Amino acid sequence: MSGSNLTTINLNSRIERHPGVEDSRSSTENERLDRRVSVAPMMDWTDRHCRFFLRLLTRHTLLYTEMVTTGAILRGDRERLLAYDPAEHPLALQLGGSDPTELARSARIAAELGYDEINLNVGCPSDRVQSGRFGACLMAEPTLVADCVAAMRATVDRPVTVKTRIGIDDRDSYDELVEFVGRVAEGGCQIFIVHARKAWLTGLSPKENREIPPLRYDIVHRLKRDFRDLVIILNGGLTDLDQIAEQLRHVDGVMIGRAAYENPYLLADVDPRFWDSARPMPNRHDVVRALLPYVDFQLRQGMPLHSMTRHLLGLFQSVPGARAWRRYLSENAHRPGAGTAVLEAALRQVPESGTV
Repeated sequence: MSGSNLTTINLNSRIERHPGVEDSRSSTENERLDRRVSVAPMMDWTDRHCRFFLRLLTRHTLLYTEMVTTGAILRGDRERLLAYDPAEHPLALQLGGSDPTELARSARIAAELGYDEINLNVGCPSDRVQSGRFGACLMAEPTLVADCVAAMRATVDRPVTVKTRIGIDDRDSYDELVEFVGRVAEGGCQIFIVHARKAWLTGLSPKENREIPPLRYDIVHRLKRDFRDLVIILNGGLTDLDQIAEQLRHVDGVMIGRAAYENPYLLADVDPRFWDSARPMPNRHDVVRALLPYVDFQLRQGMPLHSMTRHLLGLFQSVPGARAWRRYLSENAHRPGAGTAVLEAALRQVPESGTV
């Protein structure tokens, strides 16, 4: 996965792939995306540098971008927001918006750029998102969400999915969730990613909304039983692979978030456990070494080192030298002119012997 194979995008939204990089997947291939394990879209976290790093740990896990609004795509710095490396596939773009026409235009751009899935955010409870009339507040408008899905599906040959909560505020009965899912499914959505918590649109911060409302896995399990023809992915609170395996007995897939970011080496065992038991887990030191060409390429494009190394701080969690690794990167990656030598020096802080 060489940094020289980076995808570039011009302002006309055309993807330019370097020799040797495969073209976008066909619609048939996209419908067959394996969704058993995915990493959640996380604002300020799952940017392109994070995703490239995570891909070195797992070949099969479905990765999601940060949420990108339709306004940013249609009127903002599209090149910066949507650029990615082909190595990141399978890769889904999460959109924020509530205007069917703008969502359809944005979805078409994403499909032209080769994204494997278009996901609509109907789960974020932040005030900023609500003011733009998208995110979790859209759970109160299932007909509008269905119209948005239908508009996107009429435009692209990629799966259009919805990430949602189990309810909002006092609209949290199971019947209301069933009404929402059923109506949106009529708009053409066959894949729902369900965060197993309700969201309070007032009174709780986004962080509190990820922690305070109780997890209700039983609700998501029941939803799968009642909508057997839909693909139901469970999200929320999962921290290890045993929990993932248990949830896969009840739903079609599992999405993990903060656990994968704070302890990324968790993903190293995903492929051997759920896809290819013969594949060995990657060595942490080798992962960093494999990342160096990408980091070097990005540095030559003017990208500061700390924008990439900030995603690596948790790689050596719970092994000897982890604190020294974090400290060295934190103290040196921001320095003017910092380059790959900083990463190599940080790696020397962690004994390789005895470390997977």
